[in-house]
Amino acid sequence: MDRPGFMASLVAGGIAGVSVDLILFPLDTIKTRLQSPQGFHKAGGFHGIYAGVPSAAIGSFPNAAAFFITYEYVKWFLHTDSSSYLTPMKHMLAASAGEVVACLIRVPSEVVKQRAQVSASTRTFQIFSNILYEEGIQGLYRGYKSTVLREIPFSLVQFPLWESLKALWSWRQDHVVDSWQSAVCGAFAGGFAAAVTTPLDVAKTRIMLAKAGSSTASGNVLSALHRVWRSQGLAGLFAGVFPRITAISLGGFIFLGTYDQTHSLLLEVGRKSS
Repeated sequence: MDRPGFMASLVAGGIAGVSVDLILFPLDTIKTRLQSPQGFHKAGGFHGIYAGVPSAAIGSFPNAAAFFITYEYVKWFLHTDSSSYLTPMKHMLAASAGEVVACLIRVPSEVVKQRAQVSASTRTFQIFSNILYEEGIQGLYRGYKSTVLREIPFSLVQFPLWESLKALWSWRQDHVVDSWQSAVCGAFAGGFAAAVTTPLDVAKTRIMLAKAGSSTASGNVLSALHRVWRSQGLAGLFAGVFPRITAISLGGFIFLGTYDQTHSLLLEVGRKSS
């Protein structure tokens, strides 16, 4: 991938990530509290729904930028003809690689953010300091495995579906989709992926919020899912599914639409200035 394409992916991904995380933060807080072990009301209910927003604001740009740089690079590296039956596989591999890299930045931000969301009276920096003091750096990466195990299946559904919907729409209208059309495709793809991966999101939330030293905090996803199933059944596994679908559908619209629009504008500016 050439330098203009590299920089366009970095900046466009970062701007898209900040936009969606800050706009939809209240829905994310509600989802986290619905999934928390103490229950929605004890976790804060509708009060302090911007608790933890500093962590999200700091992590959003580098997290999303890292994802899209990796995603676009792997797509370029695995270049295939657009009509090839291997194209969906290319998108899956690119999205999976992007998630593995992005989670190195996302997980520490997510751990601090989620603990702040269920402890609205505690300041974000204090939560960050407590994690480092009590658990060290590994405390910030608690849930890395469960986050990757959530994000890879999510991306395996979302990105090939997004790319396929864009290709279908382009074919039907005989020209490349506009940014708003890309955003609509992103909303549908994101909402569908959110629904089917909600149990993995519940497991990730429980692992990140568990007390240090507890069996749940060890990070075993299957064990966390089993505990939720035994205590709350199917409803527990899909706790927060509607806020999650809503947030990620809107997020897909904003995130992927903003990314496509910003990426195209930056490439156009780069061509004019060269």
